[in-house]
Amino acid sequence: MEWFNVGKIVNTHGINGEVRVMSRTDFPEERFAVGNKLGLFTVGAKKPIMVTVASHRNHKNFDLLTFEGYPYISDVEPFKEGYLKIAEHDLGELEENAFYHHEILGCRVVSTEGEDIGTVTEILETGANDVWEVSPETGKKHYIPYIEDVVKKVDVDTKTITIEVLEGLLS
Repeated sequence: MEWFNVGKIVNTHGINGEVRVMSRTDFPEERFAVGNKLGLFTVGAKKPIMVTVASHRNHKNFDLLTFEGYPYISDVEPFKEGYLKIAEHDLGELEENAFYHHEILGCRVVSTEGEDIGTVTEILETGANDVWEVSPETGKKHYIPYIEDVVKKVDVDTKTITIEVLEGLLS
């Protein structure tokens, strides 16, 4: 079974078993909903500890969670630096022209003329739209905005993205 990262436990919070999570998901309200089951991978673990979210709230730039059966700080201290993940079958469907990061990362990017641009190595969230960092085999990285004028086709099955190279985009 494949697992996908939705957050990292960076610390405990208070004395009542609450953990501070750095979210890595576009859907924190869904992923961290009360009753949701998550796989917790502690440092060095190959298999997850299955946890059920007992509470969720936001505090500053973090999501604060408690888990059923872990009411005290001493219960959750071993979870620090661990990752919260969801199983592939829990991902859910996205709307048209929306993609999970793992579907985009590693895709080859080509121009509408067939020129090889490089591979998507990182996704930067800017607020307005995502920007894909594309690394060619040699040379400097390119930053491709995920907008309709530029991205013409995304084929997650063949891991290929076709873009329209606008003036100045690759310079």
